[in-house]
Amino acid sequence: MVPSNSPDSSTPAELAAPYGNGPAAAGTGRAAGTAGSAGTAAAPKPLARVRTHHLHQVKTDGGHFAMLTAYDQYTAEIFDQAGIEVLLVGDSASNNVFGNETSLPVTVDELLPLCRAVARSARRALVVADLPFGSYEVSAQQAVATGVRFLKEGLAHAVKIEGGKFYADTVRAMVQAGIPVMAHIGFTPQSEHALGGYRVQGRGDDAARLIEDAVALADAGAFCVLMEMVPAATAAAVDAAVDVPTVGIGAGNATTGQVLVWQDMAGLRGGKMAKFVKQYADLRTSLSDAAKAYGEDVRSGHFPGPEHSF
Repeated sequence: MVPSNSPDSSTPAELAAPYGNGPAAAGTGRAAGTAGSAGTAAAPKPLARVRTHHLHQVKTDGGHFAMLTAYDQYTAEIFDQAGIEVLLVGDSASNNVFGNETSLPVTVDELLPLCRAVARSARRALVVADLPFGSYEVSAQQAVATGVRFLKEGLAHAVKIEGGKFYADTVRAMVQAGIPVMAHIGFTPQSEHALGGYRVQGRGDDAARLIEDAVALADAGAFCVLMEMVPAATAAAVDAAVDVPTVGIGAGNATTGQVLVWQDMAGLRGGKMAKFVKQYADLRTSLSDAAKAYGEDVRSGHFPGPEHSF
């Protein structure tokens, strides 16, 4: 049983508050109920680690949570301090870190160091790691072994696998082994060749298949179901059919959570964005301008100046 003062005992509302923006920060520097001790600063409440049951409670309460990819120390630290509840060390590192065209080439050994960096830097967020293509499909035993590596070596708190009800027994085996599993249905990038490319899934009569997939995976023990490139109406029907929280990416706003690749969200990646991406910054232009200014200063002899020299 978790003590009432444990960092894991926070309410969903407290979990949703970014660092420094909670009720304690908004006050006068005095703890509630301590009016007789003027000038005494409130003791900071320990940071609460987001757990899978917190995400369940968010759905029960009709709320929402945010999820972003992260692949390194600094983005993990920044997003964690901004209050992002879930960080995904995605196999999308393949085409956002390692320079591949798709997510298929990335390996377990390439993702584990990224996962460790994120997990060591995030004090509050739930860290979920993707199991890459080829690391879980052979058997439930292979999936358990790979999941154990990500929890032991990668320090992840949970893992994510792609696929429908066919993987229900795999999810069940992993959960029985103590590995929390997020299921991923709809468009599953690791199966892009089998699906005929990047195509929306769950249209028309195919919606029933996605509902069956989600129910089977949730019944097998998945703590969350992620849906990618699914019509909003289908995603809403899936969310209504399962008790576990859902996460959407290109799946409308009826899901409990939303996820984006951070380089898309922050405008670091160039080129055409997918329809479901909203860009909240233009880091590509900012970094380009900074690099140009630095280069000009170096070539002109203005950097380093006296103030930068010993």
